[in-house]
Amino acid sequence: MYGRIRSSYRATGFAAAVAIGLVCVFGGGSSETLAQEGKPQALIEKTFPHSTKCKRCHERVYEEWETSPLAKSIHSPAFRASLDVYMNSSGGKDKALCFRCHAPHVREFQDHAQLFADQAKAGTPSLDGVACSQCHLIRHVDRAKSPPEPTYEIGGKTLYGPYKDFVQNLAHQSMELSLFQKSDLCLNCHQSVPSAVNLGKANDLLGNWDQSRAVKSGKECQTCHMPQQVGESANGEKKRTVANHSFPGRIGKVRQNAAKLDVQTKVEGEKTTVTVKVQSLVPHNLPATHPAWATVVLDLHVKGKNLKTVFADKRIYGRTYMDAKDQKTVFDFEAVKVLDDTVLKPEETRIETFLFPTPKDTKTFDVEVVLNYGPLTGPAFFVERVEAESSQGSQDPAFQPIEIIKRTENVPVGK
Repeated sequence: MYGRIRSSYRATGFAAAVAIGLVCVFGGGSSETLAQEGKPQALIEKTFPHSTKCKRCHERVYEEWETSPLAKSIHSPAFRASLDVYMNSSGGKDKALCFRCHAPHVREFQDHAQLFADQAKAGTPSLDGVACSQCHLIRHVDRAKSPPEPTYEIGGKTLYGPYKDFVQNLAHQSMELSLFQKSDLCLNCHQSVPSAVNLGKANDLLGNWDQSRAVKSGKECQTCHMPQQVGESANGEKKRTVANHSFPGRIGKVRQNAAKLDVQTKVEGEKTTVTVKVQSLVPHNLPATHPAWATVVLDLHVKGKNLKTVFADKRIYGRTYMDAKDQKTVFDFEAVKVLDDTVLKPEETRIETFLFPTPKDTKTFDVEVVLNYGPLTGPAFFVERVEAESSQGSQDPAFQPIEIIKRTENVPVGK
């Protein structure tokens, strides 16, 4: 589960020039004036200050966030291509829909949803997607609603975070809020997909996460997705325990702790059986199935003489959807039904069995088992569009499998 930005350490007042420069973070004229002047982007950025303003005093946090998936929430080629498909298929009926998670401040600017769409499709948006103020202005999350609904601090100068000992400064007020140490903060975007609300629990992204052993032991989303480290939050501040803002998940080292594999191979004459125990170690569905093409793939390769592959098979963990025309779709906003669900449930163990002919003309053979996050898939027009949108083309990381864990063993054939 992707975590949310939460550090509330703020700039110190020891550098007057910096502090004076930051007075403008929440400044720049009244909302009424900006609105009357027809400058919706200026109004949006006055209400939700751009992350580059935060960088002036929070360089470490900014640099971590800049490498994260959150920073690319409306930049990524896959999002832009999906947005086009959504706009075309829905006729733009609800332009704000995709942005409620990818640029959540659109909730306060429904009338300007087209601006968010135009910015995203341009490929180089000047508006933020999910950045500092989109999280640190949240003061409450209503879990009674589906999906959970955030309440923002609008029109003030207070930013929220998890720490009591924040540093007073001239840029903004700071306030401790226990919400920033709880998974609730993440749920308004990561529990369900608004476009697939008609599917109800059938398309729950996280599963029964709140019943997991991890949660019962006191772990929150931030435990894994905002791991603690020693550093400074504001420039020049004394080093202390702070939260990492690179949000590791599918990308980052945290995935290496997402699952365990146990491989057992049994040779019985001309037939061999490989049994793989796949154990999910995460307290939520693996994968969390948004985007809708998200899969985790268990690949088996058996290599015989001269390391030639003599057998290969796979198991795919994910969801398959059907649209209103009874066609399979990878777009959850088109889905009217879940056809198949093989997602690994929270902390689930699954046993997979593979049967194949024992390799011949060799004394031993190799068994290689890899659990990967699967690459982006979909109809040809969509894949081609993503490739065209990306500066890396077909080499874009979206098209590459991402290894979670790998096991190999050399197996004797016997006499």
